[in-house]
Amino acid sequence: MGFKQIKSESVVQQIIDAFSEEIMKGELRPGDKVPTEMELAEKFGVGRNSVREAVKILVYMGVLEIRRAEGTFVCEGFQESMIDPMVFGIILDNAKDGNNLMELREIMEAGVMHLAMRNASPKEFSDLGRKLNLLKTEIELGPENIENIFEADNQFHNEISKMGHNPLLTKLEDVVRVLTYAMRYQSVKDMIESGRGDELYKAHADLLEVLKTRNTENLNIAVRNSYFDQIEPVEI
Repeated sequence: MGFKQIKSESVVQQIIDAFSEEIMKGELRPGDKVPTEMELAEKFGVGRNSVREAVKILVYMGVLEIRRAEGTFVCEGFQESMIDPMVFGIILDNAKDGNNLMELREIMEAGVMHLAMRNASPKEFSDLGRKLNLLKTEIELGPENIENIFEADNQFHNEISKMGHNPLLTKLEDVVRVLTYAMRYQSVKDMIESGRGDELYKAHADLLEVLKTRNTENLNIAVRNSYFDQIEPVEI
């Protein structure tokens, strides 16, 4: 496979385009195993998070599949997940200024939080506390550690999603989180580079506290305060 190094702009999309080109050229065929995340990052000359997000989107599109303990492969034939690009198209067509997508994200996360309050076990709350501690550790390592901070942020929110025990809602939230990848990454990057890491951590700590105390009155406020973008809050 002759992957070329990726330029800085639209990194995730360029990785997706590179995979498409390799498949069209016949360099990647159905059933082929693709290089590991680390190998792809080296081949493209980009960060592993960008590779991870591109692979995630290609999995949603039904182009790639992840086989546990084996690796990532090019799909053979139709995959149910091929319907997801239609979801992407619907959302993106109505989110040209970013606000619609942010509002959808806020509504989804508030809904997931409600389910987590109702369905999570004590062990899952402990697991979420460990994810919060990991985020704090990564933040303390400073601006040179932004990718790991962003990954810890993702792990924290993914844990909340699992705590709801609703795979359908988890699937939908995964789609939204993929679509908001760029704005979420930029938000974390801006917070860390402006010396507001403590504020970023506190916003996540507040989410955990709201969940543990099952404080539905403050849930929407906590969710909104975990964003650092200038849009109007959504009344849910």
